[in-house]
Amino acid sequence: MDVLLDNLDLYGPGFLTTIELFALSAIGALILGTFLAMLRVSPVPVFRIVATTYVTLFRNTPLTLIFFFFAFAFQFLEIVQISFFTAAVVALSLYTAAFICEVVRSGINTVPVGQAEAGRALGLTFGQILGNVVLPQATRSVVPPMVSTLIALLKNTTIAAGFSVVEAGAIQAYLSERGYSVLIGLLWVALFFVILVTPLTLLQRSLEKRWSVAR
Repeated sequence: MDVLLDNLDLYGPGFLTTIELFALSAIGALILGTFLAMLRVSPVPVFRIVATTYVTLFRNTPLTLIFFFFAFAFQFLEIVQISFFTAAVVALSLYTAAFICEVVRSGINTVPVGQAEAGRALGLTFGQILGNVVLPQATRSVVPPMVSTLIALLKNTTIAAGFSVVEAGAIQAYLSERGYSVLIGLLWVALFFVILVTPLTLLQRSLEKRWSVAR
């Protein structure tokens, strides 16, 4: 307990930064990932190729390399100067969006083709069919894998510690400098991550229960 109480100045800001990283990255990944999923099921071949290329590239590139690019290599391009925190948000968003895209696309594929055909028969556009017919139904089936992807995103925020972002993953280094037990410190970090993941798990179960009753 002394390790925690004596180092609240590390745990507090560290986990606050972790939550900020997670929240901003989750919003960016959900928006971009959903957009990419729409491109992947688009009737326009060029859109499908672009989205497929993006997903293939980012899903098969280690997250550390993406972090390295935006934290260091991107700065040398002199397009725009961004902070390490912003670079971390961009890297996490772009990486996670590829997985969100596949989750949403799999949900879209669970909706019977007849639903889209009925929408076309009514004169709806592709966007209207997706937004008003397909996506609302697909949402029910994507909740479990979506929550799993967001939990993975939460844990991936610890990689930012290696790129000068002071968050939960960096706590162990500071504890070592102060002479405290790193093992005990990491156990507290693990406990706090369990606490952060719990609301996501409860939300998943709540939505699954609600929508299963609605069916």
